[in-house]
Amino acid sequence: MSTPVPIEVLHNVAANRFEATVDGHLSVCDYAIDESLMIFTHTLVPSELRGRGIAEQLVRAGLAEARAKKFKVVPACSYVAKFIERHAEYQDLLAN
Repeated sequence: MSTPVPIEVLHNVAANRFEATVDGHLSVCDYAIDESLMIFTHTLVPSELRGRGIAEQLVRAGLAEARAKKFKVVPACSYVAKFIERHAEYQDLLAN
């Protein structure tokens, strides 16, 4: 995959998700907070947008927020789990 084109990722605190609208389609990375844990529950990118690096940018924004708030991360979403597995710089965020 080529380098993703940067998109605007918004943190929708009220909805507990990171989101981006690209070409009229909404992509999201949902999470829940439990004390000092940020639990990533679901990542969705519409099929029309797949392969453009959108999920990666949503997850990076979410993990940056977790780090900034000093939360540990629970990757209940399989995409987030695989992303952290492949990117060692985020593995210190994993909850034990």
